Amino acid sequence: MKKLNTSPISGMQELLPEKQAIFNQMKRQIEEVYRLHGFLNIETPMIDRTEILFAKAGGETEKQIYRVYKTGESAEESREALRFDHTVPLARYVTEHETDLAFPFRVSQIGRNFRGERAQKGRFREFYQCDIDVVSRNSLPIEYDVDVILTLFEALEKILPRKRKLVRISNRKILSGFLEELNLQEVKDEIFSIIDHAEKVLPEKTRENLESLNIGEERVAQVLAFINLSGKREAVLAALRGFGFENETFKEGLEELDRVFSLLESQGLEKSIILDMKIIRGLDYYTGTVFETILPDFPKLGSVCSGGRYENLAELYSEQKFPGAGGSIGLTRLFSVLDDSGILPESEVKKPVDLAIIPVSASEVDYCFGLSEELREEGKNVDLVLADKKLGDKLKYASKIAASAIVIGPDEVASGNYSIKTF
Repeated sequence: MKKLNTSPISGMQELLPEKQAIFNQMKRQIEEVYRLHGFLNIETPMIDRTEILFAKAGGETEKQIYRVYKTGESAEESREALRFDHTVPLARYVTEHETDLAFPFRVSQIGRNFRGERAQKGRFREFYQCDIDVVSRNSLPIEYDVDVILTLFEALEKILPRKRKLVRISNRKILSGFLEELNLQEVKDEIFSIIDHAEKVLPEKTRENLESLNIGEERVAQVLAFINLSGKREAVLAALRGFGFENETFKEGLEELDRVFSLLESQGLEKSIILDMKIIRGLDYYTGTVFETILPDFPKLGSVCSGGRYENLAELYSEQKFPGAGGSIGLTRLFSVLDDSGILPESEVKKPVDLAIIPVSASEVDYCFGLSEELREEGKNVDLVLADKKLGDKLKYASKIAASAIVIGPDEVASGNYSIKTF
């Protein structure tokens, strides 16, 4: 009987070695794609200053940040918190090291983040995110938005071959200009939030939420017509231009979206991308292109990869303007749902250990230590079985964890020759 509750805290992932090996394999595959696309890897601290994290969290995310405080210190006294994503710490990093970096700075970050969300299936409070970003000084060509999307799509292809993927893309400038044209700037933030949650509630609730803003029935109908636009480039852009708006922000968003789509189509993604005006992204720092990637065969999974353009993420930390584009694969959530669905990719390594070396008795242990080191120098990962068990039990153990085993008795020590048993 357990003396204490030893189960993981809710919302935390804990895997057995076989599953952990597959998780690590997926992470390595993503890292390799990022590396091949020229993204330089960094790590930022998991704990950062609250003034950094709260400055750009916004909305629901701010309520989910874990504060860190010492025993005897109150939450109000705490000046530190766990990071909720990689992008905000990146802004601090770029501000701190700008004189040492080459711009555009192509960077990847893969590690744990933390959010105090309600733990549920596929939704974690501690989770791995695999990020890439391109950050520049003063300006960043729109083509980098395409570069980010292509890299992330290739990474998903690497870890999920033969699975359908659909990238839903929009541009926040279009909605911003749309609301300016309708004179709805005063409730802009509320409308962005309503649209961001539209797929999580019934359509009637979305209408009800818009009506609660007292913007008039006609404008409610116009906003609903806008957010229901989804499909291929020509049809959706034609519908958006059909509103006849002359707002400069609106038109700029349309031009950027058209450019992003045309480049993605030219790279063979025509069947894997759609325009979707419901894609807004809840985080406040996005300003232009925004995207979310789904697996159509697994609708309950939701977005497995998302990101977008930010014009000046570091504006609260520096007078220098640092525009960028980035995105992230939510690896923990993706792994969990694939595991539940029974469709995890196969491990490239069938057994975690190459060789198990088994001394027959204590007399052979010294020799086995030396043999183990020789084999490790050859690149083999070796388990030296030192358990005080019968030889049959040692072999049974080795068969579970190793691809092969070497049994060392007095004859093997004397001759230096041995045979390898493959399981």
